[in-house]
Amino acid sequence: MLTADCKPVANALLDFWHADEDGEYDNRGFRYRGHQFTDAGGRYRLVTNVPAEYPGRARHIHVKVQAPGRRVLTTQLYFPGEDGNRRDALYRRDLEMRMSAKGAGEGAFDFVVEA
Repeated sequence: MLTADCKPVANALLDFWHADEDGEYDNRGFRYRGHQFTDAGGRYRLVTNVPAEYPGRARHIHVKVQAPGRRVLTTQLYFPGEDGNRRDALYRRDLEMRMSAKGAGEGAFDFVVEA
């Protein structure tokens, strides 16, 4: 996580949630939901399953981001090259993760926040 002038944001809160492999959300428990804080270098690492699409939506991961003492940013991250991206009215290309060629399902996204 970075500031607009590319400085790392330490101790920022990231709250992630997404649908399961059947496109369903766990609204009773905490499956496929969790939070973490960035390290001193503004880095974070999420290890999870790739969510399924569900009617009307592209494959995506919800995230709330909050730098210490700042407002919460709520957004979604998308997977590049997905057919569902064209059909999803909420999809934004600038919210696509950069996917690694070296490992299936490995992606990166740099959040830029006010800190």
